[in-house]
Amino acid sequence: MPWKATSRGEIFVVDDDIATRETLSGALVPAGYEVICLADGAALLSRIRSRIPACIFLEVRMPEGDGLGLLKKLREENCPAPIFVTSANGDIATAVEAVRSGAVDFIEKPLRGEDVVERMEAAIEELAQSGGELPDIVMHLPGCEPFTRREREVLARIAVGETNKEAARKLGLSSRTVEGYRASIMRKVGARNAAELLHRLLSQRRTA
Repeated sequence: MPWKATSRGEIFVVDDDIATRETLSGALVPAGYEVICLADGAALLSRIRSRIPACIFLEVRMPEGDGLGLLKKLREENCPAPIFVTSANGDIATAVEAVRSGAVDFIEKPLRGEDVVERMEAAIEELAQSGGELPDIVMHLPGCEPFTRREREVLARIAVGETNKEAARKLGLSSRTVEGYRASIMRKVGARNAAELLHRLLSQRRTA
């Protein structure tokens, strides 16, 4: 599946509640994001192995599975996107478990659109401020040249779905320079596109 970049990134929403999906879409689309609603955990896992979203919203209780179990699986597979856990019946114990399992925040329903956008963008910005590195990303693949520090920074921006222009702005580089680093990364890995690149790197980490 080809890599698809949008103006500000894709947001994956895993929730069977129509009202929640409408609230998130109504708040995030005008803010410049593309909202992709997924039916269940299987659909999310299938999609995320070929493209990394800017953020994920995950319902705790789903008809075909446990949201917290899915959250743990995403973290085990080193998914770099910030993940928000949502629930209509959240309690303190659930919120604590969600955060301990790797969620950046727990949001109780009903969701408030403006509040969600603000909290989500704060989480994305914190990732960028911290250097935006992928969790435990491999330094190199067997038989490939290792990545330089700058290449790792550019790779992290690719992972959250940013365009070359957006990555350049956050890293303080020109778009042409980012294009050069991106081409170098692809050459070292032997990848044809960003989706293939991330798949190879994350697969390598899982088998390391």
